[in-house]
Amino acid sequence: QVQLTESGGGSVQAGGSLRLSCTASKYTTTSNCMGWFRQAPGKERERVATIYTRRGGTLYADSVKGRFSISHDTARTTAYLQMDALKPEETDTYYCVEGTPEFCALKHDPTFWGRGTKVTVSS
Repeated sequence: QVQLTESGGGSVQAGGSLRLSCTASKYTTTSNCMGWFRQAPGKERERVATIYTRRGGTLYADSVKGRFSISHDTARTTAYLQMDALKPEETDTYYCVEGTPEFCALKHDPTFWGRGTKVTVSS
């Protein structure tokens, strides 16, 4: 079992930036895909970004391309989500996830979920 712990959420004005971090309790050879989802009450869950930690391949939702950037550390146990030019409609709880390469390939759901970190963007 892998525990994922998010940090870095908070409040920011529209157009501002936040950087989220996600630390996994351990590295596993089978879970090479880390990413972020977001969801607000009454809204559908949205896959925001993923990164294949073995080779660094990334995938972004169209809504965040050019503004968000996902990365990971060399130990491949921490993922980051740099969020720039934030919009009020992006006020959500952001969840860190981890899964197999098939998750990065959009074939599976993630295996592990964090508890989420709240992001509030004010206009």
